[in-house]
Parts: sequence; structure tokens; C-alpha cells
Amino acid sequence: MNLHAFRLFHEVVESGGVTKASERLHISQPAVTAQLRNLERELGLTLFRAKGRGVVLTEPGERLAEQAARLFALEREIEREAQRLRDGNTGSVRIAATYLPANLLLPGWIAPFKRDHPDVDIVLTTVNSRTAFQRLLRYEADLAVVGGGRDLPEGLVREPLMEDELWFIVPADHPLADREAELGRVLAEPFVVREEGSSGREWLSALCRVHGVPAPRIGLQCSGPGETVKAVAAGYGAAIASALEVRDSIGRKEIARVRVPHIRLDNPIGLYRRAGDPLPPAAERFARTIAGGTIARPGL
Repeated sequence: MNLHAFRLFHEVVESGGVTKASERLHISQPAVTAQLRNLERELGLTLFRAKGRGVVLTEPGERLAEQAARLFALEREIEREAQRLRDGNTGSVRIAATYLPANLLLPGWIAPFKRDHPDVDIVLTTVNSRTAFQRLLRYEADLAVVGGGRDLPEGLVREPLMEDELWFIVPADHPLADREAELGRVLAEPFVVREEGSSGREWLSALCRVHGVPAPRIGLQCSGPGETVKAVAAGYGAAIASALEVRDSIGRKEIARVRVPHIRLDNPIGLYRRAGDPLPPAAERFARTIAGGTIARPGL
């Protein structure tokens, strides 16, 4: 079916006649009439009949006029939806994030974004840094928000969001609590560690390599920072953890910090995306929101 002719048919019905439709569409009246006749021949139906100096719909014309109204209303809705998608006001954002941003930062960033963009669906998955990068490279995520991430994987670009620091922590009643100690002394303690692929564990391995000290004995492996803090507080050993994650526990005297002279472990939190690959509009809008400084950022 000639969709252009069917649209003209719809316009004639909506306008109330060929003359008004031709004026509205800026098409000559004979051209409109010719298109309607071609449509009737194509469909094998008479859509209009003469009445006085004008025309009225036949029964088939009335049936098809109802279908035309639904069709072009749907077209207008599709155009509106496409505009919402282009503007980033609908769609979805898939985020892979490490524990710290997923639990301490992103909830506070997502909530105001959702208030302003209620039709955008946000899917947040908490993983370690290695898995976050893999999900991004495999197109299983649109964005990754990662704490640590010292090495930029090939194919990704990074935008800094905020700075964090890694601290050595011990039980509150430990002999090293709130004191300074050499790195070798701290690493002589049994350590509570996260799983392979976590940024804290990678930092610990890198420290041992750079300073030529033996890796600490693993006293316990935990699945998250909360479990790590509880294990340290219970006396399982020392740990290396984000300052943002442990400062409240330190303030409550559940655990304590050990300062190692001349060693500062920066734990930057970054926003990662695929290099040279445009984001879906909703994801781009979310990325601009959190990277553009329009969100609250907790300080150390």
C-alpha cells in the first residue's frame, strides 16, 4: 500500500475535505485528488462518495479512517519516544561498580538522577575491579565506576571522579593501633584480604614487589569491605582498606589505623567507558551528571 497516499487520505478525513487538506499540506487540490484515486484503485475500494459539492466517507472509508487514525497516532508516539531517547530521558543505564562506589557513592548519585529522569532504568552490579572492566569490554555494562584501577585496560578511557586513600587497619586493641610502623612490621601480621581481582589485594601485592618484602600470610579471605572490617575488629589480622569505607569504624573505636612512614596509597575513584564508542543517550546523560560535579562528593 502506498503509505504517502494513505497519509493524504487521513489528512483529508481529519481536515474535513480535499480543499482544506491541500491548503494544510501545501499540495495542489488536483494532486491530492489524484493520489486518493490511485489509493482507491490499489485497494479496490471506494473510499469517498459525492455529497452536494463535497464528499463523504463510504463504509469502507470509515473503517479505514479509523485504522489510519490509529496508525498515525502511533507514528507520532514513536517520534516522541525517539526524541525522549535522544534526549536521554528514557532508556537504561547499566553500571558495573566496585564495592566502595556501589555502596557508598552511587546510591546518593543515582537518587537525584532518578528524580529528574524517572523513565530511565538503572541497573547497578557490584563486582571487583577486574570484573567491572571485563563487563565493560564485553558490552555487558555501559559504564564502570571503579575504586583503585591503577592500570588503564586497553580499550577503555577513564575520567576521575574523586580521590580516596587506602589505610592499613588493625584491631582497636592491637599493639600497632594508632601508631606508626615500618612496612615490614605491618606485613608481618596475618592479613584479612578480599578475593583475587580486587583493587586492595592488587595494591598489597604491588607494595610487596616494589619494596621487596614478603607477602603477608593470609589469615582470612572475605567477600566485601564490611566483612573485612568485622574480621579485623574480631582479631583475625590486619587489612588494607579504603579510608571512605573504614573511617566511621575507626571513629567508633572498632578498629584502628596504622600509619606507615613515607607510604601513601592513593585510591582514586574513576568513571570508565569504552574508548571511541558513543554511549547510549541515557548513559551519556548520567555520566555527564556524575562527572560534571553536579552531585555531592563525600570528603575524607
